[in-house]
Amino acid sequence: MTLEIDRITKSFDGDAAVLNEVSLTVKDGEFLALLGPSGSGKTTLLNLIAGLTKPDGGTLRLDGDDITTRPAGARRFGMVFQSYALFRHMTVADNIGFGLRVLKGKDRPTKPARRARVAELLDLIEMPDLGDRYPAQLSGGQQQRVAMARALAISPRLLLLDEPFSALDAQVRRNLRGSVRDLQQKVGVTAILVTHDQAEAFEIADRVAVMNGGIIEQVGTPADLAERPSSDFVRDFIGAA
Repeated sequence: MTLEIDRITKSFDGDAAVLNEVSLTVKDGEFLALLGPSGSGKTTLLNLIAGLTKPDGGTLRLDGDDITTRPAGARRFGMVFQSYALFRHMTVADNIGFGLRVLKGKDRPTKPARRARVAELLDLIEMPDLGDRYPAQLSGGQQQRVAMARALAISPRLLLLDEPFSALDAQVRRNLRGSVRDLQQKVGVTAILVTHDQAEAFEIADRVAVMNGGIIEQVGTPADLAERPSSDFVRDFIGAA
């Protein structure tokens, strides 16, 4: 799925623009990182893509289809939050299958099909024997993988990741980056990651969009950004990453 972001603007309560005519194309099957300091607008942009916030102006198109005003529930996007937002009273298997159970009409799989999909995803995240456990019985890294599996269960048109490693310690973060990248490639879904961690963005993403003050300063591969920064901000922010 190709996502086109065309001159998106957003401000809150009459304040200065959080996003100022941001334009960006996310290619089909790409893993793109939105990288920037706090207040750069990256999380607001992700929420606009998800349909959790409405833009003041501009257009969002998915494979040429205008989705700017489409409700979040109708976009069929998967999202992994910073807190993972797992349902504590549900088992791992029930958490993963939740999105499948709430699909409407012909999109909702049969019960045997849902069980098979959950088992497939448990294998994919290398937790085949942990479906009966509850989130409180899992490590932080395991909870993160369950949140990924839940987001992927509905075969999302787009996968959105809002700083999914921020609650983990440094070693676990490093170990999981590769796992998330492998999952994205196996499934073949287009993915967007929000992060403030330069090393994380460089390791996991095909391309990185560096944001600052509500605009995109530069978009390119990690090598492009490191070797050919387009501004002093990009050069200083990328630093030693």
